[in-house]
Amino acid sequence: MNDIVLSLEGITKRFGSLIANDDVTLNLRRGELLALLGENGAGKTTLMNILFGHYAADAGRVVAFGRELQPGRPRAAIDAGIGMVHQHFALAANLTVLENIVAGTESIGRLRGDWRRARVKLTEIARRFGLAIDPDARVGDLSVGERQRVEILKALYRDARILILDEPTAVLTPQEAEKLFDTLRVMAAKGLSLIFISHKLHEILAAADRIVVLRGGKVTAERITANTNKNELAELMVGRPVTRPAREAQQPGALVMRAENVCVAGFRPLSDISFELRAGETLGIIGVSGNGQSTLGRLLGGLVKPTAGSFELLGATVTEPTPASFVACGVARIPEDRNVDGTVSDMTLWENSVLERIGERRFSAFGLVRRSGARAFAKTIIERFDVRGGVPDTPIRLLSGGNMQKLILGRNLLTSPRILVAAQPTRGLDEGAVAAVHAEILAARRAGAGVLLISEDLDEILQLADRVQAIANGRLSPSIPIEDAEPRRLGLMMAGAWSEMA
Repeated sequence: MNDIVLSLEGITKRFGSLIANDDVTLNLRRGELLALLGENGAGKTTLMNILFGHYAADAGRVVAFGRELQPGRPRAAIDAGIGMVHQHFALAANLTVLENIVAGTESIGRLRGDWRRARVKLTEIARRFGLAIDPDARVGDLSVGERQRVEILKALYRDARILILDEPTAVLTPQEAEKLFDTLRVMAAKGLSLIFISHKLHEILAAADRIVVLRGGKVTAERITANTNKNELAELMVGRPVTRPAREAQQPGALVMRAENVCVAGFRPLSDISFELRAGETLGIIGVSGNGQSTLGRLLGGLVKPTAGSFELLGATVTEPTPASFVACGVARIPEDRNVDGTVSDMTLWENSVLERIGERRFSAFGLVRRSGARAFAKTIIERFDVRGGVPDTPIRLLSGGNMQKLILGRNLLTSPRILVAAQPTRGLDEGAVAAVHAEILAARRAGAGVLLISEDLDEILQLADRVQAIANGRLSPSIPIEDAEPRRLGLMMAGAWSEMA
C-alpha cells in the first residue's frame, strides 16, 4: 500500500473561461481502491479523461510507474497499464464478447489465426478475477451488469494495472453493484490499483480505502474511509450541510391519469398494466432494471400506443397518443436517458430548453424562433435550478450529466405541469443535487401536480411516494400505501410474487 503507482501533479484544465481542474494533485498506491467524490461539474470526469489521455492538461503532468505520460494520447496511457471503464459503454452489440475484447488489440489478419490464444487469455483473466462470462455470447443479449463486466475484461486483457471506473454503478441494480464491488476488492487484493468516481456515499464508504473530494475543480479534502461518515462527506462535497426534504401528508385531488389492463407490444412489452394517478399525489413505481420501466415511461410520454386496454388522460380516452398532445395536456416528462431521449447534444442550452415547447408564442411566431424569449427562459432555468458549466449559448454536451438533468427538470417544472412523469430523476446526481431535485418534485406535488415516479432507488421511492406499485416482467403489482411498504413486502412485489404479500 506504500508503493505509489500513479501521480497527478498540478493538473489544470480550462474550457474557455471555465476552469474544470485547478492545480489538482493526487497519488494512487498499489492495491488501493481510491474513490473520487464531488458534486456534478466538480471536475472529476475531466481529471480522469486527462489521466487517460482523452484531454491534454493546460498545466501539470501525469506520472505512471515512474514515467511521465505523453499528454493527450490514450495509447500512451494504455501502454503504461492504465485502463478506463466509461459510464456509457463502448461495445458493439452485434459482436461477441471475445470479438469486443480483442478488437483493436491486433490486426484482423493476425487475429484470424490466433483466436484460440485470445480465448485462453480471456478465460484465464476471467477466472483470476471472478468475472465469469461466455466468450461467445452476443453483447446485445447481455444484461447491463454483464456488459460492464465485458468493459472491465477489455481493460484487463490489455494488461491494465491501474483501472479507472467512471460512475460504475450508475446503470446497475443494487445486487449488480454489490457484485461489482466484491470484484473490485478481489482485484485490489491481487495488486491492481483502482480509482472510481461515484456520487453514492454508501458505496464509497463500503468499498474505498481512501477518498479524495473535489469541489469547484480543486481538491478540498482527503479522508481515510474508516475515519469519516456520510454526513461529513456530503458536506465536504457541496460545501454545506445537506438535508433531504421530507414528504408532507396531503389529500389527493381529482383523477388525472388512469390505465386499465393496458398492453404494449415491443422489445420490453407491458402486460395488463393498471394504475390510477390523482392530482397532488406521488405514485412510485419500483423495480429491477429491465422489467419494462423504459416502455412504461414511453407510454406515459405519448411515445408508444397501447395495443390493448384503456388509457385515460385528464378524463379523456387516449386513442392516438403523440408527445405533442401530451405536452399540450400539461404532461411534463423527465426521461430515464437524458443523453438519448432528453437532449440533443450539439444544440445549445437555450435550444434544449424549448425543444418540447417551440410552438408556444413566447418562443416562436410565424414560423420563426423568438431567440430572445428562448434565451431568457434558459437563463431562468440556469439560475433557478443551479445549472452549472454554461450559459444559454453553451452546447449542452459540455455540461456534466447532473447539470443536464437539472436543465431537463427545470424546463418541465417552470411550466407548472398538471402531471409530472419522472423516470430515474436522480440517476447520476450528487447528494446536494438529489436533495434539490427531491425538493422540486415535492413542490410540484404540493402545487397540485400528479407525480408518477419511476425509480430503481428504493430510498427515493420511500422518501417521495404516497403509494407504490412494483413492476416485474412488464406487469404492475397492486398498489399499496407507502406506510405498508416494508422491505420484505417490497422484495416480494419486485419479484412478482404478489400473492405472497399478505
